[in-house]
Amino acid sequence: MPTYPKSEKLKSRNTIDLMFKSGKSVSKYPLRLVFIKGNLDEGQKLKMGVSVSKKYFKKAVDRNYFKRVLRETYRLNKCLLTDNLPEPYDFMLLYQTKDRLSYEEINLKTVQLFEKFHLQLKVLNAK
Repeated sequence: MPTYPKSEKLKSRNTIDLMFKSGKSVSKYPLRLVFIKGNLDEGQKLKMGVSVSKKYFKKAVDRNYFKRVLRETYRLNKCLLTDNLPEPYDFMLLYQTKDRLSYEEINLKTVQLFEKFHLQLKVLNAK
């Protein structure tokens, strides 16, 4: 059973700032995955954070709902990310629309986004 332990949660403000300044990103509407190579401890493959914009969801209860959904879709599909990861990465998963998609739609988009990430990673590593 996949989990989302505390050690995988991205909390570092410095890492998040660096990620948005110099990180790469891949999108699959309405999701966006921003990533950067991480300086993680031995045995750790990734750290993941989630974010939902206050611009689109004014009420915290709505933002928290979509953050829960993002964390759950990540937890269930993280094997798609970790299986072929050559080195440690930090990720930020963003929900970027005011449309209220269902859990099933978000889960499908998450799978497509992770697959698109691996394609982009192959392109970056080929350079």
